[in-house]
Amino acid sequence: MLRVKVRSNESIEQMVRRFKKLCEKEGLTRDIKRTSYYEKPSERRRRRIRKSIKRIAREQS
Repeated sequence: MLRVKVRSNESIEQMVRRFKKLCEKEGLTRDIKRTSYYEKPSERRRRRIRKSIKRIAREQS
């Protein structure tokens, strides 16, 4: 669970902006977007393969 402590003299807009950045950092927005629609098993497999290829390429360089 994410918590955002209010800093002194901080507006609500700034606090909401910090909260959104934390959500982005934790990957919550990505998960919400991914689960908001049905993904076929073959598409899920393709996405996982692409992700592993990117990871392997990053480790080799």
